[in-house]
Amino acid sequence: MEHKARKRFGQNFLHDAGIIQEIVANLQLQSRDHCVEIGPGLGALTFAMLPYLQHLDVIEIDRDLVQVLQDANQANKLTIYSADVLKFDFNQLQAKPLRIVGNLPYNISTPLIFHLFDFIASIQDMHFMLQLEVVERMAAEPDTEHYGRLSVMVQYYCDVIPLLIVPASAFTPAPKVTSAVVRLVPKTAMQIERAHDEKLFSQLVRTAFNQRRKMLRNTLKGLATVEQLEAVGIDPHARAETIRVEQYVKLTNSL
Repeated sequence: MEHKARKRFGQNFLHDAGIIQEIVANLQLQSRDHCVEIGPGLGALTFAMLPYLQHLDVIEIDRDLVQVLQDANQANKLTIYSADVLKFDFNQLQAKPLRIVGNLPYNISTPLIFHLFDFIASIQDMHFMLQLEVVERMAAEPDTEHYGRLSVMVQYYCDVIPLLIVPASAFTPAPKVTSAVVRLVPKTAMQIERAHDEKLFSQLVRTAFNQRRKMLRNTLKGLATVEQLEAVGIDPHARAETIRVEQYVKLTNSL
């Protein structure tokens, strides 16, 4: 069946066999891994992963593609969830931990990653194909051009390991941007001090970056006083983009 990529689902299908094999090699799959693929599309990565696995769960929103995958599921090694992944409850997947893989559409990549943080305790690792710019933002260091809210939130939960750059020509239709594959590995309690109130932590970071060029004494007015900033070693005249993840955590816990 000929399937035309749908713009509303942000579909760009990976077809480059070399890139697909490189992604699979980076996954280092074990047969008993509980892998979950988000947005399998026409199954290019799906059917490259399946020989290494006893079973694979996939989540697909496009019903036409669900049918394509069902027709190709001869060995019954796939469980196909026809669902919007942004509303999907990953707790319903029984065996843990989960290894999550996906070629993510740009329009849902950030909301989806934030959604997955709600299930972080059940996740072993995540491997995503994203716009290169998004991966650069995830991995950015403080006081650099790409460092922002996404950097802080992703680095709070995970180690960020960029793996490979993928040219537009590897997809059909070719997107207008370069992509990259990134590995996200959830941090253990030993690796980072946890925020006692993660909702407050998230609110604090969002507020700080809402006006990233302004001084924190102004952007965080109403959330933290000058004295509270100074008490955890944050210069009230500093801007959001100069503050490290652990400093945001310390500030949250002091509040």
